[in-house]
Amino acid sequence: MHTSPVSITVGELQVADTAEAWSQAGFDVDADAVCRVGGVGIRLLGRERGTGIVSWALRGLPDGWAGDLDGIPTAAWHGDPATPGAHPNGVIAIDHLVLLSPDLGRTVKSLAAIGVQPRRERDGELGGQPIRQVFFRLGEVIIEVVGSPTTRAEGPSNLWGITYVVADIDATATFLGEHTTPVKDAVQPGRRITTLHHREFDMSVRTALISPPVRR
Repeated sequence: MHTSPVSITVGELQVADTAEAWSQAGFDVDADAVCRVGGVGIRLLGRERGTGIVSWALRGLPDGWAGDLDGIPTAAWHGDPATPGAHPNGVIAIDHLVLLSPDLGRTVKSLAAIGVQPRRERDGELGGQPIRQVFFRLGEVIIEVVGSPTTRAEGPSNLWGITYVVADIDATATFLGEHTTPVKDAVQPGRRITTLHHREFDMSVRTALISPPVRR
């Protein structure tokens, strides 16, 4: 466990999708099958690796780190932040990653063990069931941990989806056309959001697109 303040940031996400699928959805993907969003690289491994976000790499982990973070395969990342790509769909950054936890207390302790503390939490509802969202910040990326406020289960946590910031939400919705839901007000005051029909592009990562934060 860290004994002094640390800065844990997201270096790379590894996703079991093809570069072709993401390119069709308006993401710029380089020759190494890496999509660079803000300072984060998203490495596209192909479907032979499964589906979804299968692992990630974080900067600032304890020396000699090896293993997983609450069941999520996690590697130490020592590279520089990615150089942002120019994405035709208007994406400019990752707003947040959604991490589904079967045991919120266990997940919070796992993050605390690497020096990451929750910033805030809120209670809500999903599919008629109560949920609790606990928010962490890893550099430019918010991690939204979601789970039951009252029950615990066995099994690993998983990285479930990505919400991206786009420069102009209406331009993005026009670019993607019928492949998105109607733009609506987001939970965050002053922001608007749409959801990508990701499967129509043969993408396996649940994807939302949100307008930039409101500057006060």
